[in-house]
Amino acid sequence: MKIKKILITTIAVLACFAEYSSAQAMPNIVLINADDLGYGDLGCYGATHVRTPNIDRLAREGRRFTDAHTASAVCSPSRYGLLTGRYPLRKNFWGPTPINQRLTIDMTHLTLASLLKDAGYVTSCIGKWHLGFGEKEPNWNGDLKPGPLEVGFDYYFGIPSVNSGPPFVYVENHRVVGADQSDPMVYGKTSITRRYPEKSGYQRIGGAEAAHKLYVDKLIGTTLKEKAVGWLKQRSGERPFFLYLATTNIHHPFTPAKQFVGTSECGLYGDFIHELDWIVGEILVALDEQKVADNTLIIFTSDNGGMLHVTGQRAWRAGHRMNGDLLGFKFGAWEGGHRVPMIARWPGKIPANTTSDCLFSQIDLVATLASVVGRSLKKGEAVDSMDQLASFTGSPKSPIRNTLIISPNSPEHLTVRHEQWVYIPRRDSGGFQGKNVGDHLLAGAAALPFTGNSNSDVVDGKFRTGAPPAQLYDLNKDPFQANNVYSQHHEVVRELEIILHSYQKTIPSTKPLGWININQ
Repeated sequence: MKIKKILITTIAVLACFAEYSSAQAMPNIVLINADDLGYGDLGCYGATHVRTPNIDRLAREGRRFTDAHTASAVCSPSRYGLLTGRYPLRKNFWGPTPINQRLTIDMTHLTLASLLKDAGYVTSCIGKWHLGFGEKEPNWNGDLKPGPLEVGFDYYFGIPSVNSGPPFVYVENHRVVGADQSDPMVYGKTSITRRYPEKSGYQRIGGAEAAHKLYVDKLIGTTLKEKAVGWLKQRSGERPFFLYLATTNIHHPFTPAKQFVGTSECGLYGDFIHELDWIVGEILVALDEQKVADNTLIIFTSDNGGMLHVTGQRAWRAGHRMNGDLLGFKFGAWEGGHRVPMIARWPGKIPANTTSDCLFSQIDLVATLASVVGRSLKKGEAVDSMDQLASFTGSPKSPIRNTLIISPNSPEHLTVRHEQWVYIPRRDSGGFQGKNVGDHLLAGAAALPFTGNSNSDVVDGKFRTGAPPAQLYDLNKDPFQANNVYSQHHEVVRELEIILHSYQKTIPSTKPLGWININQ
């Protein structure tokens, strides 16, 4: 009997030791998702009018991807795809979520957070959410649930929507920070928040003066940094951690903290990038101080391409190219709308100072991180995600992904990439429709005279007579999409139309989610 007890005790100890050792072997994971940061916005991606030493350090110590894409050229559906491993078209999701949007992620679906939580991680989401709250709509004066905590995060702090629009408050876990039942938030009441260019919606919801006073635009970056660093410093080391840090940098309005104003060569646009780089640097310092950097996988990326808004136009005139030489901008199907920076650092696992040209989609992060923690995806989980761990740590002999679906703001412009070919079934980019320099939403064909980019379908900012009804580009020969070869490769068009149609059939007949520009 005594021997039996000893054996049971020994087995239990060994099991606990094995569990502890396994937890210790699994890396901590930090995923930093910047907002509206374009392919050309960083020094390590060719920028010369800004300085990004901390992000450049990540590239030197890790791997820089040159063909990484968001699932959508739009913020909210892009974040949906990243967290779920599912194309946003499967949710009929095309645009930014409004203030009254219920939770867009199905709680039955696997997410990055629930995947890692089930694997023993402590999980945190800090920053921009923009994926809705509640079963029917958010309860701004009560519990904001379901929300991040119901899809796998243990802790949430951040802004519920976007820094350019309401409600202009912070949320912590399920509650508005500073909420006061005697002064509730009221739809249709003007907010007391400070006004800035490229910020709007002041009359959508107001009241809750105490909560609104805590939201100071110039301190959002600092506040999110402090919350993220504080959360990291609270980790005991007993369990691995997952931090999803979604910055508001560099989404408009451009409100860098005082110490960054005037530090770049391209105005507030570049100053906001400098603040972003500082935030990344503070995360790196915290990991070093906690002595966990060597066992931490850091992934840095952006939710879509850069935007040619008013501040972006000023930066362009100063010589900065937010999307490099890529054609197009945020919201659109052209490459500049969805090809984004992506850097991964994992000491001892990812070769330092390397570059990958593997085709990568952010939806692949779910399957890739599942592989990192030794978890096999079940049928129906992250259905569009592909395990790209080999693209992180090695050099695959053949492409892991050769087909990619991109959702711009317009469902009519749903785009397919297959190998080097890109097929867009309509003219133009399907993005913003501003027509004149100085317009906040300048993009598409109308932007070409300003940017100097060329496209064979466009003359003087307008489509030429006889331009093809759709677009086909060979990225091997034409990486900047200057020449539409739709009329020269009918067999390729037919092949890509078949692929595209197979995905179009999966779009549900439900009401589309998110704001869609009605003038497309």
